Amino acid sequence: MIKITNHDGTRELQLDRAPVNALNPALTEALTAEITKAEKEARALVISGQPGMFSAGLDVPELLQLDRDGMKSFFRSFFRLLESIARSEIPVAAAITGHSPAGGAVVSLFCDYRVMSRGEFVFGLNETQVGLPVPEVIQYALIRLVGRHRAERQIVSGALVSPSQALDKGMVDALADDPETTVKAAIDWCNSLVALPGFAMLRNRAMLRSDLATRFDALGEQQVEDFVDGWFNTETQAVMQALVAKLKARA
Repeated sequence: MIKITNHDGTRELQLDRAPVNALNPALTEALTAEITKAEKEARALVISGQPGMFSAGLDVPELLQLDRDGMKSFFRSFFRLLESIARSEIPVAAAITGHSPAGGAVVSLFCDYRVMSRGEFVFGLNETQVGLPVPEVIQYALIRLVGRHRAERQIVSGALVSPSQALDKGMVDALADDPETTVKAAIDWCNSLVALPGFAMLRNRAMLRSDLATRFDALGEQQVEDFVDGWFNTETQAVMQALVAKLKARA
């Protein structure tokens, strides 16, 4: 599910779970493990996707099969993934190689840097449109990037935006012409950091990202319970079941 490539001191973790890199329990746990491993073996990290698809977000069809305990276990795992990025001791760049709605965008928000491919792709937090509240720690990550007013507009409407709109809004840091150059741009950004005096760069980075990392200190079981309550809300379940039916019909 993950292809690993070393580019000198920068390690690339390419999501490779067909067909759309949807985040299920197995991929979430595997990605967390590889991020933790990379901290010990690399100087910087790039998380990338397939050409045209970074990640379609949570694997809703699979997750709808889980009971309440199964969903609590998954969301604990998903929050651990986000925390592993937020607390990473090495720089992490997201090479957004295509579509990145919902959970795909969420993963990128916790990275240090985001570069996205130009094209007919969408990016954003569309949880409202599928009936899901956005957990506070994820809201904070977006607020930190774009400011409270823009984050409110994005989260409440659940609108998906184009790459150029994502850049204009500050949701991504740069655009590249295609998936290949997107990955290269992410690697180049990492290399530009690791070329700096390491002690000062890592110390300054850690201090400036500490607000994001410490948000997970207050992330307790009650927030997991609250999110699972939202997942099993009757309206939410109906919206997601309709979405799955639409995807099956399209397939």
